[in-house]
Amino acid sequence: MHPGHDPFTFLGHSRGIDSGDGRGESLVRTGRLIAIGLALALVPWAGSAPAQEGAKQAANGSQSGLRVPRFVSLKSNKVNVRRGPSTDQAIVWVFARAGLPVEIIAEADNWRRVRDSEGADGWVFHSLLSGRRTALISPWAKGQQQAVPLRDGASAGSRPVAQLQSGVLGNVVSCDGKWCELTVDGYSGYIEQEKLWGVYRGEEID
Repeated sequence: MHPGHDPFTFLGHSRGIDSGDGRGESLVRTGRLIAIGLALALVPWAGSAPAQEGAKQAANGSQSGLRVPRFVSLKSNKVNVRRGPSTDQAIVWVFARAGLPVEIIAEADNWRRVRDSEGADGWVFHSLLSGRRTALISPWAKGQQQAVPLRDGASAGSRPVAQLQSGVLGNVVSCDGKWCELTVDGYSGYIEQEKLWGVYRGEEID
């Protein structure tokens, strides 16, 4: 690890003005770097109301033929989330961190209704999403100082190789239903699946 480079990322939220379409203030969801094993000052998350249905034709099932719900990740560092499945619908917030996991909960033509780790949902154009699997470390425990060990094997007795704070973002390599192998900026190891947001309990990923 290079000096001055903090490898791990957690979500923070801030208010910003959307300059893309003149619709006014939108919520920006972004990332901030943190270091292994250091005391953290967590950035408070601004609340956001769930997005409303924007069109009667919005589907609650799958039009892509893929399973709904399912987890995907953000492809871009800027992803507009809209109130409904159309560019005519208002932007309710902007994701500002590529790779964040989101859950697809509905589909309508080329639009996907996604939900984030806080439970907020809205509509995103399909091309801004990736099938690459990522996961957040216990984002529900933000503000707590208890770290989650990244272990060198898929067992509670395996040696920790790093201590990860709540909200750290990792790439999912595989899951066996109980443990997932993750990589985080060059670190590789295993974390209990129930401590991740971005994979389902019991889900197997090859």
